[in-house]
Amino acid sequence: MRKSLLALVAAGLLTSVTLSACDGGTEGATGSDEATVSGGSEKVTGNDGIAVILPDTETDRWVNDDPKYLQAEFEKAGVPAQIFNAEGDEDEFKRIAKTALDKGFKVLIIANHTAASAKAVIDDAHSRNIPVIDYDRLTLNGAADYYVSFDNEEVGRLQAKGLLSCLQQKGVTNPVIAELNGSPADNNAHLFKTGYDTVLNAEFDNATAFKGPDQFVPDWKEDNAREIFALMYKQFPNIDGVLSANDGLGNAAIEVLKEKKRNGKVPVTGQDASLQGLQNILTGDQCMTVYKDARKQAEAAAKLAVGLYKNEKQAVPDKIKDPESGLYIPFVKLAPQAINIKNMKTAILDSKYVDVAELCTAEYRKACRSAKLIS
Repeated sequence: MRKSLLALVAAGLLTSVTLSACDGGTEGATGSDEATVSGGSEKVTGNDGIAVILPDTETDRWVNDDPKYLQAEFEKAGVPAQIFNAEGDEDEFKRIAKTALDKGFKVLIIANHTAASAKAVIDDAHSRNIPVIDYDRLTLNGAADYYVSFDNEEVGRLQAKGLLSCLQQKGVTNPVIAELNGSPADNNAHLFKTGYDTVLNAEFDNATAFKGPDQFVPDWKEDNAREIFALMYKQFPNIDGVLSANDGLGNAAIEVLKEKKRNGKVPVTGQDASLQGLQNILTGDQCMTVYKDARKQAEAAAKLAVGLYKNEKQAVPDKIKDPESGLYIPFVKLAPQAINIKNMKTAILDSKYVDVAELCTAEYRKACRSAKLIS
């Protein structure tokens, strides 16, 4: 059984899910005809419901957040659903989708790994009159039925404003800023960059005078980011700030800065309000992160999917233009929030997004007390 067809563990709600093509002749199809739910105590036939395909296990949210919140919403609605992860393999992404469609799933929710593989999935689904919801990432030229995400240019703007604020607090007036952008295959990475470059270009008369190295990180992988930033630092040892597109890339930069004894001296941004990112903020190694409440995103996507499953298509007030096809896709647009050490308690802990016991472990207890997160 291919491990990429195992569903993600979601707080004990969903331990493993497998599917296979019903005709037995689908090239590359893997798995069995059954799914094991709730620790193996119940078996369900994988031939109905909503299929969710997440892109990779490199990003924390695809493992720890979205599966848990999506599953909770589907259970609340009483609708069958199964959640998969393609583990960064676009061929596997397509195989999982084809198998789910062959088995008779009624709705797909996909967070694409690449636009090309996701477009192939959407085309296949639409040829069978199966609706598709783009989750978090817009599939360029894909023509999904809905798109559920955050205002991604605003994410970038918040990152740039946060970084500039941290640089100003350190008295840096003409900063050299390195940019660690997300995966070039992810449309969101380009939207984030548009957002933060807009702010940075408006802040300085001559953007090229302050900008340091600028590079996209393949597949959002921290190992790639670590290597890239090490080379950046070698070429630009005068880097004053790091605009990192998410907490994972930010952590890679922080590890390099620690080796150079400059962590805490060079502000680093992030995104996702991951446990690691929040702990890096507590220690002073990270300047800020951007909180995108995965619970709200999961709730919005599940609501649309459940409606489609019940043949109840819903109206969505916003639309987003696909820059490649020119089509306008119905868009559920959610608002992100900048997080720093000052508002971490009210925004993150009080909302129960992160458990204080997980955040303030022994290693971070002193920092948590200093930030008045615990007594």
